[in-house]
Amino acid sequence: MGKLIGIDLGGTAIKAVVVTKDGTLLEEVNQPFVDRDMEWARAIRDLVAGFERKHGTVDGIGLSAPGLAARSGRCISSLPGRLDGLEGLDWTNYLGRAELVPVLNDAHAALLGEAWMGAARGMEDVAMLTLGTGVGGAAIVDHHLLKGHIGRAGHLGHISVDFNGPLDDVNTPGSIELEIGHKTVAARSGGRFQSTRELVDAHLRGDAEATRLWLRSVKALAACVTSIINVLDPEAIIIGGGAAKAGAALFDPLRAHLNDFEWRPGGAQVRIIPPALGDIAGAYGSAWNALKGGQT
Repeated sequence: MGKLIGIDLGGTAIKAVVVTKDGTLLEEVNQPFVDRDMEWARAIRDLVAGFERKHGTVDGIGLSAPGLAARSGRCISSLPGRLDGLEGLDWTNYLGRAELVPVLNDAHAALLGEAWMGAARGMEDVAMLTLGTGVGGAAIVDHHLLKGHIGRAGHLGHISVDFNGPLDDVNTPGSIELEIGHKTVAARSGGRFQSTRELVDAHLRGDAEATRLWLRSVKALAACVTSIINVLDPEAIIIGGGAAKAGAALFDPLRAHLNDFEWRPGGAQVRIIPPALGDIAGAYGSAWNALKGGQT
């Protein structure tokens, strides 16, 4: 049976899988790197070579990374400020492949992975939010990954929940990324907390200020989720990323707010669910994209 390699390049680590064409996992790797001198690119090339020595020549390789994927599917066309050298890097050429190495945005790939072998399997309409350093997002509508005109579709982390708020990285005022993303925890808490985990732990210990800050963030997330529901009408929304590991501390108040906010014609209610594939969802989605020749 043919094999595929899926690679998900993150900000600090590379997640990679070798899978069969029916999705059976043969090997997975989570390899940290330091973002300097394109160390990540050389590490990916070495991973591919190692996989093929062990598993034989594969039928396809797919890759995902932060940023906007080019319409050609050959590279990331825009990612300012980090992973210097990634913009415009043609992965088919860099890896010396005869077949296309299709490239996707990382959140797009994560949702495709969940749709192939995870929590969104069998769903025609589903959205995903990944609550990490920032907030990523993706949507599948009528069985097709929503990409948009230049690839911006699905960047749900830039939905505005406060038009008077500060501008985020793409100049959106008061985006959900600023309200719940890990990178703003210190600013939101006046320096008291340095990570979402610290904030949630303090909330669970009964720290009143931590509780106020955390529940404000969750309420903002509920407003964002409500907007996604009204625009896309999904069957379910998957909430993943580091903040989702808070479990009931996130999902219970989120669902409580949605009881107040969500439009539920005829009693219809969108399911809010965690991911099934965890950290390798993006790698799985990249492998599936390779299986489809980049025609997602």
